[in-house]
Amino acid sequence: MKTTTSTTATVRSGRAATRMIVCVGMLAAISTILMLFEFPLPFLAPGFYELDFSEVPILIGAFALGPVAGVLTELVKVLLNLVINGTQTAFVGEFANFVMGCAFVVPASVIYKRKKNRQHAMIGLVAGTVIMSAAAVFINALVLLPAYAKAFGMPVDAFVQMGTAINPAINGIWTFVLLAVAPFNLIKGVLVSVITVLLYKHISPILKGTR
Repeated sequence: MKTTTSTTATVRSGRAATRMIVCVGMLAAISTILMLFEFPLPFLAPGFYELDFSEVPILIGAFALGPVAGVLTELVKVLLNLVINGTQTAFVGEFANFVMGCAFVVPASVIYKRKKNRQHAMIGLVAGTVIMSAAAVFINALVLLPAYAKAFGMPVDAFVQMGTAINPAINGIWTFVLLAVAPFNLIKGVLVSVITVLLYKHISPILKGTR
């Protein structure tokens, strides 16, 4: 009897792992496609900051399958994007994309996993948005903007001047990330969260295999 129970548990575990792998691949592919459709917010940040909705499928997958699935999907998305588009920042931009994506998806899905109801989903999405925006501030100031400047052979001040043209209050790299990068990511987090809430109940049963 114990052997039968153990075998059944093993089979179920194997099926769950297979389902996760399939879902991660599918969601990463959709996310990679969504990354191709980017648009700027010229009233807020320079045009090289472009918003996309590639985090929506990843967030839905993380809510349905757990934080580990979310991180794996982020990783596969970045790798697929590298295969399709290559890199112009010596992989720094792709690394930043992965880190900021995880900073959004992991807190949101961990909080939701503790208690799967609408309230915890909202709390998780707010926490993820705030943490992603904070991560974006430091990653841009300390890593991404200096790396872009080196890659394109231009001073960091050139980016600051682009920001100043939009918002005169921007007069240095830290005001740039606080007044342009942080609001940009807050808006992205809010939009992605709204779309996720609208789609989750329709898609999650498919990912969980309950439909």
